[in-house]
Amino acid sequence: METTNIQYTAKDFKSDQYVRWCPGCGDHAVLNSLQKVLADLAIPPHQTAIISGIGCSSRLPYYISSYGFHTIHGRGAAVATGVKVANPSLAVWQITGDGDCLAIGGNHFIHSVRRNVDINVLLFNNQIYGLTKGQYSPTTKKGFVTKSSPFGTVERPFRPAELTFGARGTFFARFLDVDLKVAQSVMSAAAKHKGTSVIESLVNCIIFNNGAHGWLAEKENRPDRTIVLEHGKPMIFGKERNKGLVLEGMTLKVVTIGENGVTESDILIHDAHAHDSTIQLKLALMEGPEMPIAMGVIREVEDETYDAAVEAQIFDEKAKAKIKCFDDLVATCEQWEM
Repeated sequence: METTNIQYTAKDFKSDQYVRWCPGCGDHAVLNSLQKVLADLAIPPHQTAIISGIGCSSRLPYYISSYGFHTIHGRGAAVATGVKVANPSLAVWQITGDGDCLAIGGNHFIHSVRRNVDINVLLFNNQIYGLTKGQYSPTTKKGFVTKSSPFGTVERPFRPAELTFGARGTFFARFLDVDLKVAQSVMSAAAKHKGTSVIESLVNCIIFNNGAHGWLAEKENRPDRTIVLEHGKPMIFGKERNKGLVLEGMTLKVVTIGENGVTESDILIHDAHAHDSTIQLKLALMEGPEMPIAMGVIREVEDETYDAAVEAQIFDEKAKAKIKCFDDLVATCEQWEM
C-alpha cells in the first residue's frame, strides 16, 4: 500500500460529522486512538477504506476522513473482503460489534479469518446490543439480565479469541478502551500485519451495560488484573511488577517473584510468533479472579493471504492465456468490414 513522507495528524482523519455516540461511551476513545494510528502510519486517507456493518460502533466510517462504506447487518466482512480483493493497495479496516460480528455476521467473520484476507477487524465488545436498546448479545455473560433475558440469559457466551484461533487466525490482540497506549500499539501492529488482524476492543456501554469491564478498567487495580503481553519479553505484571506467569504441566499459573525461590528467569517469555498456538490460546482465554486478562498482541504469525493468492492466480492464468484483455477477446470473434 502507498505511504508518503507527508506528516499526517489525527485531525487529517477527522471528518466534519458530529460524533453521535452517548457521552461516556467507550467508542469515543477507540475512535480517537484509530485516528492517531492512521496518521502515524502515513497511509494517505484516499488509500484507506473503513467498512462497517450495523450497530453503534458501525457508525465509525462517518467519523473518519477516508473512503468508507456503512453496509448491512453482519456483512461487513464480506464487503471488506471484496474491497481488498478488488483493490489490494487499499488499507482496509472492518469496524464491527459483538452482535454484528458474532451473531448474524458470524459466518462471514470466521471465513474471512480462515481465508486470511489482509484486513484489520476492529471488534468492539461491550457484551450487549446497544443500538437496538439492550438485548443480550453473543458475548453477554451467562445469567445476565437484559431486556431480552428478563430472568437472565441461559446461554454460554462466545469468546472472540476462541473463534479466531479456531478459524486458524494469524493475528489476535486485545485492549481496553481506556488504555490508549496499548490500544494504539495494538492497532499499529495490526495494520502492519499481512493477513486478517482481529483486535478485540473491550468497550463500555454506559447506557445498557455500564461497568461490564469496570473491574479491569479501574486504574488503581488494572496492573494486578491485566497483563500486557509483548513478544520476546517475560510475562510480568502487577503494581510492583513482581507477578509473573509460569507453565505448570500444561496449565498457566501465577507466581510471585522472590517467593518460593521464584526468579525472573523462571517467568515464561511471550512468543507471539509461534505457529503452534497452544500457549497463545491459553493466554487469550485466561479469566479471573486469580488469572490476569491478557492485553496486547497475543498471536502474530505470517501466512499466505487470500487477496495476494487471488492476485497471483490471476497473473499466472493471464500469462498462460491467449486472451489477455477485452480487445483480444473481440479479435477472436467473426468480423467483417463494410
